[in-house]
Amino acid sequence: MRAALRPLLALLLAGTGTLAAASEAPRFGRFSYDGRAQGRVAVGPDQYRNPILSGYYPDPSITRVGDDYYLVLSSFAHFPGLPVFHSRDLVAWTQIGNAINRPDQLDFTNMRTSQAAFAPDISFHDGLFYIVNTCVECGGNYVITARDPAGPWSNPTWLPFEGIDPSIYWEGDRAYIVNNRAPEEPSRYDGHRAIWIQEFDWRARKMVGPSTQLINGGVDLSKKPVWIEGPHILRRDGFYYLTAAEGGTSVNHSQVVFRAKDLRGPYVPGPGNPILTQRDLDPARPNPVTSTGHAEFVQTPKGDWYATFLGTRPYAGDYYNIGRETFLLPVTWTNGWPVILPKRTPVPLVAARPILSASPAPALPTSGAFAYVDEFDGRTLGLPWIGVRTPKAPLYTLSGGDLVLAQGKRIGDRSGAPAFVARRQQHHNATISTTLRFTPDHDGDRAGLVAMQSDDNYLFFGVTRLAGKRVLALYTSDAGEERLVASAPLRTGPATLTIEADGGQMSFSVTTGAATRSVARDVDVRFLSTNVAGGFVGTLIGPYAWYR
Repeated sequence: MRAALRPLLALLLAGTGTLAAASEAPRFGRFSYDGRAQGRVAVGPDQYRNPILSGYYPDPSITRVGDDYYLVLSSFAHFPGLPVFHSRDLVAWTQIGNAINRPDQLDFTNMRTSQAAFAPDISFHDGLFYIVNTCVECGGNYVITARDPAGPWSNPTWLPFEGIDPSIYWEGDRAYIVNNRAPEEPSRYDGHRAIWIQEFDWRARKMVGPSTQLINGGVDLSKKPVWIEGPHILRRDGFYYLTAAEGGTSVNHSQVVFRAKDLRGPYVPGPGNPILTQRDLDPARPNPVTSTGHAEFVQTPKGDWYATFLGTRPYAGDYYNIGRETFLLPVTWTNGWPVILPKRTPVPLVAARPILSASPAPALPTSGAFAYVDEFDGRTLGLPWIGVRTPKAPLYTLSGGDLVLAQGKRIGDRSGAPAFVARRQQHHNATISTTLRFTPDHDGDRAGLVAMQSDDNYLFFGVTRLAGKRVLALYTSDAGEERLVASAPLRTGPATLTIEADGGQMSFSVTTGAATRSVARDVDVRFLSTNVAGGFVGTLIGPYAWYR
């Protein structure tokens, strides 16, 4: 069934039709990514490495069905979206699909990169998988379903309640949706939100009965807690436990817990809140993990509890270009309350493996120092390739070991999708390269590699035409202001473009024939960090073209 889904992927960014004037279109060969310079953390046979999903994979939601575990992540205005992963040991994860992979499911036209598909929730009931999600500024809350978590997933059924971060709590044959909404009272301050619950008729796909506010503001309203969100409910030993993120998804992020005897409350905050945070630690500590929160619990068949959650790994200060990542830690229960990590304890980069049968190593690693190559020799691009916004026409073909890009929108033009297909930057230190064949016919036409955090913060390194001449150029854009950093004449023929990332700097070189030359070294690219660019995503790097 999963193999049968590959033709769907051809539509998600592209199609398989013949491009007009394909001989003039940019052709990219062999995309190489090497993150092994990141350095290796020693891991023993009974240990695993954090994060379990490196790079821009935030807001994890997890569910178990039998011995199988499934993760779904937020993806905002990137398409295909809501990546779905599978594991049998909670450590080795393989992407099996993208829940949003057809243009008729969600339309991201005019969306900024950090709008659209926010935090999802995945669950399973009566032979069917459910994802509830919010398409911010593009429809609101909705539910989609699938018999196979690899897909195909249904078109959305829209749900009439405001707010974000819905999740489903199943109790027997009844379902309830809990989510972040505006408080019942007038908002007291910026970031004052509440957690609500309402019954969901899963057979009719509609909300029924009254909505009840469960949490107002957070753990202690007198302290003006902000952005209570990402709620999940579970039941254990006669109590309903509600866990949620609090503090906003930056350095003050945390996870908190409440419990009640009745599903609709009243809920009492736990005595040890927050049950996960890194905000009280020395920011100058080695190998910091920050911004932790947005957790969800899962129980193994043996009764052990684990939590997936997001975190970040800055390369300096609060600078990180690769986005929010997914981590895993055990949950311990003390006196009826859960704890993910004791206070003032750094998130470990190495921890004891869950007591589960090991999954086979994934063909494409998601954690640690790794490298991969895409020869563009398949029928479609693989599942990890994504673009920006929903394409309305084919944007690529694969032909003879080349990726051929069609005409698309300029980066920055939110009215449509650019001809940009990319992979997540998953390491602060990485080398990315591809070989390009392109002769621009008009001044301003360009093709090459783009590293993109948003429509306003990106860089372009590749071939363009300036004053009638074919040149190699490096452009950077910070806050929407694009400037030419370096350019050099370029003879006809293929050019291999190489970007070397080193934390907040990148270096750029080109190889033509047997000669390699540096174009620019140690360029400050902190404008690709979340700290500078804002938003909720991570840097994507891949082939891009704009031409007439």
